[in-house]
Amino acid sequence: MLSVIGLIILTAILSALISLTIIEILRNNYLTEHPEIFNGKVPVTPFKIQIFQSLISGLRGSITISGLAAAIKLTKYFYVKQQQTLLLEKQNAIAELQSLKAQLHPHFLLNTINNIYSHTQETAPVAAEMLLQLSALLRYILYSSNKSLVLLDQEISMIKDYLELEKKRYGNDLEISLKLPDHTEGHYVAPLLILPFIENCFKHGTSSMLSQPWVSIDIDLIENSLKTKVINGKSPIKTHIEGGIGIDNAKRRLDLLYPGKHYLDIVEEDEVFIVNLEFCTY
Repeated sequence: MLSVIGLIILTAILSALISLTIIEILRNNYLTEHPEIFNGKVPVTPFKIQIFQSLISGLRGSITISGLAAAIKLTKYFYVKQQQTLLLEKQNAIAELQSLKAQLHPHFLLNTINNIYSHTQETAPVAAEMLLQLSALLRYILYSSNKSLVLLDQEISMIKDYLELEKKRYGNDLEISLKLPDHTEGHYVAPLLILPFIENCFKHGTSSMLSQPWVSIDIDLIENSLKTKVINGKSPIKTHIEGGIGIDNAKRRLDLLYPGKHYLDIVEEDEVFIVNLEFCTY
């Protein structure tokens, strides 16, 4: 990028060249229209020369000032673009480091779960089965997160696996209503956009209910529009709930993946949470 001084010098040189060119054009046109001046038949007074020189000086000054203004504006534009580029590179570097760091924890967790599973197969078969399902779920989350799109069938299958885990956790105390679209073949979606809102039901809803916990999940596919409605009961008693990053991350991903092209509405009433989510498939 040119420096400010370089732009100013370049502008001054260009202004001078443009001014000289315009002056020469005006002089030639004027002499062509008034040949009597060139032939010496009409005397040119100092006053006329002074007026002509004043006009030329004003023209040269206007061109120089306009050129300097343009140079300053251009310099400012290049500076802003350079700062934006540097900021984007910094953000990309931070995101890459966070991604690499985040991958270490699931790998460690997967290995640990598999080790626990091998020790609980005989002594606690139900726990062993839950660990195996959890391992498969975490493996999907880990590897699908590196993809921009996954099959909708795979995403729905992962959601069903997660709900099976929650059923084993709550036993007969949990009531789950799940409605799924009949035909999902050939549709792709960004991974893990629906799961955070379902997981939030169990974290902030059913786990705090004093009586029968329940969750209703309705996923519908209309042409290329995927609509999800999640409703769960919650305790009417106000309890302190420790916040998490799942919902915030999901909102941020929706803004990045579907800017202005998705719908998300989260409503908390006295006894229920309601989430309506809609975005397109590919």
